[in-house]
Amino acid sequence: MTTSPRPLSPLATPPEEIPGHGLLLGKKVVVTAAAGTGIGFASARRALLEGADVLVSDFHERRLGETVEKLVLEFPDQTVAQTVCDVSKTDQVNGLIDVAARELGRIDVLVNNAGLGGETPIVEMTDDQWDRVLDITLTSTFRSTRAALRYFAAAPHNGVIVNNASVLGWRAQHGQSHYAAAKAGVMALTRCSAVEAAEYGVRINAVAPSIARHPFLAKVTSEELLDDLASREAYGRAAEVWEIAATIAMLASDYTTYLTGEIVSISSQRA
Repeated sequence: MTTSPRPLSPLATPPEEIPGHGLLLGKKVVVTAAAGTGIGFASARRALLEGADVLVSDFHERRLGETVEKLVLEFPDQTVAQTVCDVSKTDQVNGLIDVAARELGRIDVLVNNAGLGGETPIVEMTDDQWDRVLDITLTSTFRSTRAALRYFAAAPHNGVIVNNASVLGWRAQHGQSHYAAAKAGVMALTRCSAVEAAEYGVRINAVAPSIARHPFLAKVTSEELLDDLASREAYGRAAEVWEIAATIAMLASDYTTYLTGEIVSISSQRA
């Protein structure tokens, strides 16, 4: 007996990016790991589309500069600040918050986007590989959250933190034990820190994308695996990075003022 292939969904063709609707008008937004072509860049760009001023950070100085040039060209009437930051260094993360508050005048939103993955079976994984993925993906989110909460505790206004998790915090996938463990940790950190953050007037939520295809991802994941993962989604395609960024903007906006400690799955996963 042969199984008929699933019919192609009308949603298999990615939609055109929606315009901004002023969701973050007047807000000051900080995005980590924002250089390049991935979710971080898309989140910074979406924040600008929604009316915010933005500070972008990354450890790669050249790519960061190129990113800022693109954003300034597209949004000449808004502030696009930058600072180099290695999220594995506590002093640099603390400095990121200080620089952002100074350059933007205040901070309203922090998007914790930094993360590191790769395919490595456990039997081949070294301690250094495990430690690096956990440090960049999970511990950096802790560092940034801690620094931001210290800022908001003394600030006269409320704030929002949005973390970038992954459906791999729930799902199992071969060769992804370190990344999945880190993203599951980001989810737990989001829930617990949200309880503590309430006393500072801060909401903390996370997005958990399934697969958002972009050039950087192709450098660390095989095309065959990406094609397979995309085909398993209900739409038969990966998400566009702007679709992830639009959800991050919603969580950062005043449309979700009673939402905290939640993980929003951005996935067309099959039932």
